Amino acid sequence: MADYKAPLRDMRFVLNEVFEVAKLWAELPALAEVVDADTASAILEEAGKVTGGVIAPLNRSGDEEGCQWKDGAVSTPAGFPEVYKTYAEGGWVGVGGDPVFGGMGMPKVISAQVEEMVNAANLSFGLYPMLTAGACLSINAHASEELKEKYLPNMYAGVWAGSMCLTEPHAGTDLGIIRTKAEPQADGSYKISGTKIFITGGEHDLTENIIHLVLAKLPDAPAGPKGISLFLVPKVMVNADGSLGEANAVSCGSIEHKMGIKASATCVMNFDGATGYIVDAPNKGLAAMFTMMNYERLGVGIQGLASGERSYQSAVEYARERIQSRAPTGPVAKEKAADPIIHHPDVRRMLLTMKAANEGGRAFSSYVAMQLDTAKFSEDPTVRKRAEEMVALLTPVAKAFLTDLGLETTIHGQQVFGGHGFIREWGQEQLVRDVRITQIYEGTNGIQALDLMGRKVVGSGGAFYKHFADEIKAFANGASAELAEFTEPLKAAVANLDELTAWVLDRAKNNPNEIGAASVEYLHVFGYTAYAYMWALMARAALGKEGQDDFYASKLGTARFYFARLLPRIHSLTASVKAGSEALYLLDAEQF
Repeated sequence: MADYKAPLRDMRFVLNEVFEVAKLWAELPALAEVVDADTASAILEEAGKVTGGVIAPLNRSGDEEGCQWKDGAVSTPAGFPEVYKTYAEGGWVGVGGDPVFGGMGMPKVISAQVEEMVNAANLSFGLYPMLTAGACLSINAHASEELKEKYLPNMYAGVWAGSMCLTEPHAGTDLGIIRTKAEPQADGSYKISGTKIFITGGEHDLTENIIHLVLAKLPDAPAGPKGISLFLVPKVMVNADGSLGEANAVSCGSIEHKMGIKASATCVMNFDGATGYIVDAPNKGLAAMFTMMNYERLGVGIQGLASGERSYQSAVEYARERIQSRAPTGPVAKEKAADPIIHHPDVRRMLLTMKAANEGGRAFSSYVAMQLDTAKFSEDPTVRKRAEEMVALLTPVAKAFLTDLGLETTIHGQQVFGGHGFIREWGQEQLVRDVRITQIYEGTNGIQALDLMGRKVVGSGGAFYKHFADEIKAFANGASAELAEFTEPLKAAVANLDELTAWVLDRAKNNPNEIGAASVEYLHVFGYTAYAYMWALMARAALGKEGQDDFYASKLGTARFYFARLLPRIHSLTASVKAGSEALYLLDAEQF
């Protein structure tokens, strides 16, 4: 497999030339104090070095060795503890953390690029700091000052890790039926009892302590999701002076044996009267969790993008070197027995599909990250409200569409290798196995689609959708004539999505099955249309510069490929949505 090289040129293009993020930071005082274009560039440059040079080399060996469980203790593969220490000492765990408690304070649009690099280098490794960052987000937003001061500095520093304990054996998507209990104690703490499964980083040997955030129910809690509270439960108790005390009543019962991400410990966690501390108010646990969820779901989408990028880099290198048959138009490498397969049309189709998906995904994930930054840091209530609604609308798309395309892209990369793509030593089959989980965890992609269609589109009466559609129309209508080859099909795509949205809204009034029946295909129509917007923005930034640099010529060629070969997918997807829900209910349950 090719060595991983962070796509820094494309990241700088997206940040500086497409979105001009420095202008956004200047409008947000909290960010203007900590970041500018030079700072951001230096951070990305260093992240590229550590991910490509230190973390990526552990990807295959980590997959081969996997995590090991023995007597409740989990050991990560050889090299992981040392590299994690290096990563933590560089400040990377707290790159987006609150500076008050030792974080770098970088905006999400910067930490998103770092996340892509880490996950492309080694998805299993990247999960450990990702879960810590997610736990920190909830603690910082909802916990008491005492808890924040006691736990956040060591978590941002990577000395302690974090985990998020939601799922139970009988409760996945439906968290309202969890059974984990929290019993109040006289000193204000709680005793937490229950079992959680699928807990990423629930136990490992990378840090001296792990801070678990656990969903549980108080004795008098109302039924359903309104009765969920969130608790901070340390693996090792922390003394008043910040030193470590006795082990808490928390144990790892086993780890899962998985299809992929084998170097990431996926744990069964048992809480046997463990001491915990409430985060936020009683019965407000889901709200505290959702502070983290928008960031984490974008993060999972970025994992899909990252896997596709890693696969693409290897596939391109292989396609340039592998010779098989002659090009359809005649010999290209006349001095060789055959031509490099990059000259064959079908290989080009696969590579361009990968390139278009990756670069479109990088722009889209950066765009969603900018909405998160605006929602968090804007001092204008109107601007903040719009950004919050955009985040709500776009988060399920970012999670599901980027990961669906991530699987498609890694499969294309594997296919470029032919039989060698099926062999472990080339690395492509690992990427296919690893990326598959991204469509499942943090809410399956079917649930994301249902969230988009049911809650965000139908639930808002189309209001959230209108923000995004109106923005695209304003851009397309205001664009110069030379951009028409991109803006005209973009206008048509938005008009199609407008009409499709109205169709579902109308049908849902009389048939509740229509929302679920339409949701997955609708999300994909939305995703391809959103990427068309991203590609039109990138084309605008590249147009007129193609003579200066091959980078811009490549960008425009890929944009033209996207509009010619990928955007038309919306037509078959639209037809599927409009077929309605009836075909899904022609069989009785017994007839399946």
